[in-house]
Amino acid sequence: MTKAEQTKTDQTKTDNTKTEDIRAVTQSPLLQINDLSWSVANKAILKQLSFNINTGEVVGIIGPNGAGKTSLLRCILQYINNYQGKICFKNQDIKSLSRQFIAQHVAVVNQINDPVFKLSVSDVVRMGLLPYKSLFASETKDDTQTIAQALAKTGLTALKNEEFTHLSGGEQQRVLIARALVQKADLLILDEPTNHLDVYYQHQILQLVNSLKLTVLMTIHDLNLANDYCSRLILLDHGKIIADGDNDQVLQPTLLSDVFGLPCQQITDPITNTQKVYFMATTQQNKVIHEAN
Repeated sequence: MTKAEQTKTDQTKTDNTKTEDIRAVTQSPLLQINDLSWSVANKAILKQLSFNINTGEVVGIIGPNGAGKTSLLRCILQYINNYQGKICFKNQDIKSLSRQFIAQHVAVVNQINDPVFKLSVSDVVRMGLLPYKSLFASETKDDTQTIAQALAKTGLTALKNEEFTHLSGGEQQRVLIARALVQKADLLILDEPTNHLDVYYQHQILQLVNSLKLTVLMTIHDLNLANDYCSRLILLDHGKIIADGDNDQVLQPTLLSDVFGLPCQQITDPITNTQKVYFMATTQQNKVIHEAN
């Protein structure tokens, strides 16, 4: 082999190694939770949670009230940072990342939204630019186009000049999702996005989230909505992961009965041919309700 051929061979090996390194980074989990625990006043709220979120997944966190669902999200978002264990985002300890970096890469739609006074829909959506702009920076042509695209994707173009506080709950949720699109975040976190919404808007919001092809982590109470719109479920109870996997693996009647304390059945919907979860009140509970009345 000539020197030139050897050089070419070495370069090919180097290029292949770089490609493998890039592929490894690309395929690594977007979010990694390792042995996460958190306590308040010696009461354990989260207990050694470990799981990964891969790019493109829509993961639902389910469980009864007090299971630790919102506390988990607050740790991921660094609203709580005195936890034990490790949270990594894009292969970096999230505690080492700046607030600006997190704001650029993680978008949040909270269950209860802060009041937004006298701001139009466009103004709220425009707030998605804040992680990228200095205080007095002007809006560019690209920024304007990004906002317009986000409004269009969420079906809000006709409402762009309406005052945010005048919108319905479902419309407000769409505005906040549009704001997340303007952020161009890698991860969208939603805390009970269907809370206080009627049936129409519950499905509208979750259909919208799915159509955006983002990586999503959400807490959700309604198990049937979770089954319809999430690609994977994590079941929490008393701060522990009880099950993590495909929907059929997690929504097992025996498992759900143990966690929620009610008899549970899983029935195939004759119209949609999908599995539906139903809970039934026990005789003892009916007796208590009757006596209370």
